[in-house]
Amino acid sequence: MSEISREEVAHLAKLSRLALDDEELSQFAEQIDEIVDAVSAVGNVDAEGVEPMSHPHSVDAPMREDVIVRTLTAEQALDQAPAAEDDRFVVPQILGGE
Repeated sequence: MSEISREEVAHLAKLSRLALDDEELSQFAEQIDEIVDAVSAVGNVDAEGVEPMSHPHSVDAPMREDVIVRTLTAEQALDQAPAAEDDRFVVPQILGGE
């Protein structure tokens, strides 16, 4: 059993710049203790012979065929643009400069 002290919670609160009263310090110490105990319980699970996995279910992701399709030309893409120059969109500058 871990037993996180109120002093340790107070230290963490100070580092986090949190103002906690005595009741909150006790409450958080108890809650953190419960969390640490729950996480520690994972170490008690018998995982002998269990293969590592990234997902609990087998995932078969169907892949689409890689087909080349026609795309827009620069002229078509810029056709409805409010402003274009040298095959590029012209937008107002938002950073630096005048």
